[in-house]
Amino acid sequence: MVMSARAVNRAFLARQLLLGRERVTARDVVGRLVGMQGQEAKHPYVGLWTRIDGFEEGELDRAVGDREIVRGTMFRGTLHLVTAADYLRFRMTVAPVLAAGLKVLRDRAAGLEPEKVVAAAEALLGKEPLTFTEVRDALQQQFPDVNERALGFCTRMLVPLVMHPADVRWSWTANSRFTPAEDWIGKKLHQQAEPAELILRYLQAFGPATPADFQTWSGLQKAKALFDDLELETFKDEAGKTLYDVPDAPRPDPDTPAPVRFLPEFDNVLLSHAKRERIIADEHKPAVFTKNLRVKATYTVDGLVAGLWTTETKRGVATLTLTPFGRTLKKTATELEREGTALLRFLEPNAKTHTVVTAS
Repeated sequence: MVMSARAVNRAFLARQLLLGRERVTARDVVGRLVGMQGQEAKHPYVGLWTRIDGFEEGELDRAVGDREIVRGTMFRGTLHLVTAADYLRFRMTVAPVLAAGLKVLRDRAAGLEPEKVVAAAEALLGKEPLTFTEVRDALQQQFPDVNERALGFCTRMLVPLVMHPADVRWSWTANSRFTPAEDWIGKKLHQQAEPAELILRYLQAFGPATPADFQTWSGLQKAKALFDDLELETFKDEAGKTLYDVPDAPRPDPDTPAPVRFLPEFDNVLLSHAKRERIIADEHKPAVFTKNLRVKATYTVDGLVAGLWTTETKRGVATLTLTPFGRTLKKTATELEREGTALLRFLEPNAKTHTVVTAS
């Protein structure tokens, strides 16, 4: 069976809760999405607001405080918000990806002995939560001939850590403390790698997809053989490429309406496929993916990225600025203003005025 580009888009959006908000818990959504990219603390809050009917930031705050959701280094070696259960289950599965990440250190890795650094870091962090500045300073005293950034990066990649929340908005400070994951969660890591299970979870959240897509999302390589060993349904896309999917996954009618949605910076919607035409046209990618490796905040129209958004608050006036990639229909503009105003009220509840404008 051939799936049209629109059919693939709608199947993907359905799993990402972007065809319609659902009245579910933040914990359920974070689990269904197998985590949310969390380079900055605020981003997952916006991602949950755009997916959950009636989402309030206090709900995520409580789940973090109750240790049901944690923030730590996971897929692709980047910070993710994941359920505590998924962190325990899959941290060892992605461990090879994190270990391989040390290659980026190159010359800075001179003299680095990872096993010794890990042991020293675990001893330090076992005593009390520390910021990475504190970790690097302490490790530098033990390993004075090793680059301090290499010491910190080795710790971040190889030691299972989660970020210690603080009593601030968005739950974490810019320089949060880290603590051993097992100590914080109160349970031991699952020691066996579970790549096949992770593939199924990925397809439930991002499918239908290819092995290369899974590799892009997870960082794990040589996934094709694992895909072939699983009982999956297969389709062809319009280019003839084989797409894999879990049986009975949602695949809505391609004509299903897709409402306007606002996505935060670094949303996994834009980062989890080798080719991203299901969500963004190639000509728009340079405007979204910057040379300094940031992924800008975007909005979608009819299921595809149609522009960028930013916010600013001055003298009690909160402004959301839209930068469209093309012409905006009047009906769409009305929907963008309604949705954008609601987002502004969520982000800046204390502002006196909330305004949506379009960049010239």
